[in-house]
Amino acid sequence: MSDDDNSPISARVAKQLFADLKHAPALVLAVSGGPDSVALMWLAARWQRSLAHGPRLVAVTVDHGLRPEAAREARDVKRLATALELTHRTMRWTGPKPKTGLPAAARQARYRLLAQAARAAGATHVLTAHTRDDQAETLLMRLLRGSGIAGLSAMARVTEREGIILARPLLDVPKSQLVATLKRAKVGFADDPTNRDTAFTRPRLRALLPQLAAEGGDARGLARLAARLARANAAVEVLTDGAERYLRLRDRDDAPHGAGARSFEASAFAALPEEVRLRLLLRAINALGHEGPAELGKVETLMVALDQSIAGSARAPTNGRALLKQTLAGALISLAGGRIHIAPAPARRPKAGSRGGSSGGPKGGS
Repeated sequence: MSDDDNSPISARVAKQLFADLKHAPALVLAVSGGPDSVALMWLAARWQRSLAHGPRLVAVTVDHGLRPEAAREARDVKRLATALELTHRTMRWTGPKPKTGLPAAARQARYRLLAQAARAAGATHVLTAHTRDDQAETLLMRLLRGSGIAGLSAMARVTEREGIILARPLLDVPKSQLVATLKRAKVGFADDPTNRDTAFTRPRLRALLPQLAAEGGDARGLARLAARLARANAAVEVLTDGAERYLRLRDRDDAPHGAGARSFEASAFAALPEEVRLRLLLRAINALGHEGPAELGKVETLMVALDQSIAGSARAPTNGRALLKQTLAGALISLAGGRIHIAPAPARRPKAGSRGGSSGGPKGGS
């Protein structure tokens, strides 16, 4: 990528951005009409034309039904897609919208609809236009939420979602370069006012980025930090895989809770690095619990209690009694007989006098 963040993207660089995708049968481009996604569509179309047998491109716009101008923006995207000789489809998020947590619900609906469009088009990938600026904002949001190493790794270049490969080819590209590219090509784009709506967290953080940049914390540096944390996270995941095999967490024939449970030696668990122990607990609880995913902070608290109980059992005999028994995210965690046991927790009983019997199922966390 060019060191000049305000220079248009060249054909050579565009070819590098999409190089890993040239053998795909079809690709879905997520295009909202804003500058980032319009640039994605324009660059992808130019790249496809440079190939002898490139993948078929399908531009998909998701209309969340939240703004009256969204339908017009979708039509504008369709006109540009047609001019670029691309297929276009509009997907609509129908039904009631939540009063709280709207951005998260809209994002979930967006990916569900994009995956649906990809399957219908025979596409293996959905391409989104997340940029280096988005990566920096995501890192800051997760930092403020108190995320661990995995969360602070921010967005990966390639992930899997809804059974479709999600690719972000522009993740190292600054937004300013995309805008410069469109200006040189004389391609218009929409301006979504919700991107500046300070009622939401991301726009508030976006407004702070210039101040952070003045102190040396620009988007380039924040994205570089996310990449370094992603490398560290990948290394810890490999260590956790090895520890999982070492403790024989998978397919134990002698697990006392039977099938669908995990059991391992407490002393061997206690000897592992703290981050590895934490991830082992997270994996087991999320795999066996029915109210997950487990909150990182609660699992950290559980691990402290386990460490204290294991240390106490080493100092005094327990005669097989349970030193710890706790439910978390729908999983039952216990320490007895020198072993840690994790199994699905029993379903919660409805409170006396509640209507609907037991049909409602468990709600909330433990």
